[in-house]
Amino acid sequence: MKAILRMFLTASGCAFLAAGCGSTVSMDPPTIPVPLLEPMQVSVGVRFPENFEDFTHEEEVLTGEQWTIHLGRSNAVLFTELFGYMFQDVTILGPEDDPFTMDFDAYIEPSIDAFEFSVPNQTRTDAFAVWIRYRIKVWDSAGEQIANWPIAAYGKSQTTTLGGSSALQRAAVLAMRDAAALMIDKLDRETGVGSTRKTPSSAASAAPTPTSASPEPTNNAGNNFTSQAARDAR
Repeated sequence: MKAILRMFLTASGCAFLAAGCGSTVSMDPPTIPVPLLEPMQVSVGVRFPENFEDFTHEEEVLTGEQWTIHLGRSNAVLFTELFGYMFQDVTILGPEDDPFTMDFDAYIEPSIDAFEFSVPNQTRTDAFAVWIRYRIKVWDSAGEQIANWPIAAYGKSQTTTLGGSSALQRAAVLAMRDAAALMIDKLDRETGVGSTRKTPSSAASAAPTPTSASPEPTNNAGNNFTSQAARDAR
């Protein structure tokens, strides 16, 4: 009986070890401090791809642990808040909306190129780390793509004060905040989105129209703009 029990416990232990340990991390939308900046005086339409709205990363690390990381809508919520600070007017578009039939100065589409992470057993440290590679594409009001900007964001969290899942969650939040800081600092410089503001159509009609002919320029050494008709009349 004892031998059978030992065999059962051994088999169960092997099955447990083969399955490995697993963790699931779910993200709440992170918050960012209100940035001290003047909003760009442009109106933008923003569309989030499907995987941006509900992003999940699954990976089995070298130690056999299976990790599932649900970022959920945290990216979409963060970018919506961030763009609200950065632009005068922001409209979030649905999947069926055509931005080029709408009156925007620019159209922006953020996406996630890659998500990577490391756990302490891999790096032989006491830290979790997260790398997120975003991409920001920008089109002007004429439908011409003017930017395709990759953003590499990084976050790291120690396990000394947080458990494994909480530390990885914290590292992901820090990576997302890192991306937000990079966009606040470099978005306009890297994409030129701030210069897409359309000139009001009424600007030309509002320009003053001369009511009398301009005086004929004098013909002197410092004036090269005398018309051919004026010279012929002399």
